[in-house]
Amino acid sequence: MGRIALLSNRLDDAQKWLEKAITLQPGDADAKVMLAEVFYRRDDFQKAAASLNGVEVSSNKLVASQYPTLNIAKLESFKGQTPYEVHGDRQTRRLKFLKTDPRPLVSVRVNGGGEVTFFIDTGGSEVALDTEFAKELGLPQFGEVQGTFSGGEHADVRQSRIESFTVGDWTIENLPIVTLALRQLSEGLGVKRIDGCIGTNLLYHFVATLDFPRGELVLRRKTAKSLEQFAAASSGNSVVVPFRIASDHFMVGWGRVETIPPALLFVDTGLAGAAVKLAESVIKEAAIKLEGDKASEGAEGGGKLKIVPYTVRRLSFGDIQEDNVAGLYDGPFPWENAFGFHLAGMVGHDFFKPYAVTFDFEDMQIFLE
Repeated sequence: MGRIALLSNRLDDAQKWLEKAITLQPGDADAKVMLAEVFYRRDDFQKAAASLNGVEVSSNKLVASQYPTLNIAKLESFKGQTPYEVHGDRQTRRLKFLKTDPRPLVSVRVNGGGEVTFFIDTGGSEVALDTEFAKELGLPQFGEVQGTFSGGEHADVRQSRIESFTVGDWTIENLPIVTLALRQLSEGLGVKRIDGCIGTNLLYHFVATLDFPRGELVLRRKTAKSLEQFAAASSGNSVVVPFRIASDHFMVGWGRVETIPPALLFVDTGLAGAAVKLAESVIKEAAIKLEGDKASEGAEGGGKLKIVPYTVRRLSFGDIQEDNVAGLYDGPFPWENAFGFHLAGMVGHDFFKPYAVTFDFEDMQIFLE
């Protein structure tokens, strides 16, 4: 029950059921890990760290596979501070994309420094900085984990934090972050240098919109008033897709691939150059043909990959349906059975590009307008 509530982001219910589970079985490490995630999502990092008492975090399989952000030393470093504390006027902040394709790029500032270029990717969790950029800033380190990336590739991901993250005239203070090799993506993203990535965990703290047609990121303060104003403005104009959060950032919702039964799909706006990436089992079930003669080489967080295109004749996400959409295959889909349910694949940049996509983490709905 606690895990189901956590998937739905019903944090009060999740806390109640997980605490009951721990009372009944004090040695249940998985219940403690999920309770820590409840407090992490509330930005109560001290309680998150305390919940992990008695858990061998470094060797716990659930932490490694689903909740790698639960690093005790990093969490405890925020003692006496408010994570993700927003400073700035107005209720809404708009930030123009530098580029929209193949991923949205924006200018930000880290720790009061000069402007640097980040891409936006809901396939990522915490804000991520390039490893070399982090060294240049002299950021603290709290250990590392093995990250899993496209094609089943793995790479070291280091745990760190920054004091401030400036988006336009808003400054967000006290952010947990990760660092990994991101500058290798610069050429593919068409810029001189990429220094980082904005992932789902930052967007979680706002009513956030990736407005692809207007080429901007919209951040609204996460208040009841903001939600009411957005709901009133979008009423009747949007397709609403309910979603859940698996692991520490995987937004998943129901969709359909061609004529096979409905399946869960991961919302990954950072999937570049395609509308969808499917698990090999789904490709076979839907009798989708890989176009091996059109294969190319690409780079992702885990390194270089062979990319093979294909076409999905019909793809649905919620009530949005597109025909003849571009897909890509780059190796095993490592998250297919990682969360206790079947994940058919991910919906990416080219599927969402015609829409303004808004994420409401309170009512767990995605609005496509």
